[in-house]
Amino acid sequence: MLSYFKKEYYMNLDLNQVTVSVRNIERSIEFYQALGLKLIVKALPRYARFECMGGNSTFSLHESDESGTNNIWLYFETETLDDDINKLQEKGIVFESLPVDQPWLWREARLKDPDGNLLILYHAGHNRKSPPWRLD
Repeated sequence: MLSYFKKEYYMNLDLNQVTVSVRNIERSIEFYQALGLKLIVKALPRYARFECMGGNSTFSLHESDESGTNNIWLYFETETLDDDINKLQEKGIVFESLPVDQPWLWREARLKDPDGNLLILYHAGHNRKSPPWRLD
């Protein structure tokens, strides 16, 4: 085992942002605004950043020819999942799966962004960080 794994050490980190590569930044800006993210930086032609209104994290887009690998899964939590899904469907957003209760105690709906990245809109509440099987 490597020496840096021998002793537990935890830094006081908080996730600032996730950046996703997209092929068409304007189309992606429109899509993520329709989901309810607030555009706070529009540095065209290659970058945009959004504020997640339910917390302190941000989400950004970077235009690149290397997007669409379908390896990215983005989770956005909302306390009003079913109502939000209905409102998004009224806007024309298409879902691959509508809200369903999962065995890991989250309620999830799934869709893809214009570049094929998987988005999971969900509600987990207390179970997000403290499921019954959490390690101490």
